Amino acid sequence: MNPDWQNLRNEPAPRAARRPFKGGVFARAGTFLGRLVLAFVALSVAQVVIYKFVPVPFTYTMLFDRNGATRSWVPISRIGRPMVDAAIAGEDAKFCRHLGFDQDAMFAAWHRNHEGGRIRGGSTISQQTAKNAFLWQGGGYPRKALEAWYTILIEAIWGKRRIMEVYLNVAETGIGTYGVEAGAQRYFSTSAEGLSTLEAARIAAAFPLPKVRAVVGATGRVRRHGNVIAAREGVVRGDYDACVYQ
Repeated sequence: MNPDWQNLRNEPAPRAARRPFKGGVFARAGTFLGRLVLAFVALSVAQVVIYKFVPVPFTYTMLFDRNGATRSWVPISRIGRPMVDAAIAGEDAKFCRHLGFDQDAMFAAWHRNHEGGRIRGGSTISQQTAKNAFLWQGGGYPRKALEAWYTILIEAIWGKRRIMEVYLNVAETGIGTYGVEAGAQRYFSTSAEGLSTLEAARIAAAFPLPKVRAVVGATGRVRRHGNVIAAREGVVRGDYDACVYQ
């Protein structure tokens, strides 16, 4: 037998040239995204658990407010019931009855906005609290998606009383003023615990547009809205605010 042929038979067969497996790139990207999502879920749950017990130290709205941020955190036990009832009457009458989302209000807002004119939202107090405590203003659909996620978390982990407590402490109540305690001191020289029915209604009437709606000396539509809220507070007390005072 030809020795050259024998040597050729003893040599290992050449390996097929490796081709890049495109699926590997997508698999690695999928793994990275999966880890990123898990990290976000863990971080967001940790945030919500911590803020169940600890006052929210700041919000993004406060951080980027060019007018500064005057605030004074107070527990719900030191916020008068008129202020709680005014918030429910003015912002979210179904606060104690929904699980974070008011589908009827959202649909009505979408219908009004679709017809044109002044844009209105259908956000509940829970949604507003999620946005104010953890997110930023604006941002379109991505921020709304995050808002929905945080709303689910705070409804499940905090409960209604804590949601109301955080809401009334971080909501903007005027230019550079945050929380009802700071608002009460600024506008009425009293505490959140000492607000009258009408004073609480005036603050609640300014919640949607606190930088442009006057609390003291309000006129026109804002004044009428405040009067309506004050009239509704008596109706709210009892069944509609029971989740806060159980």
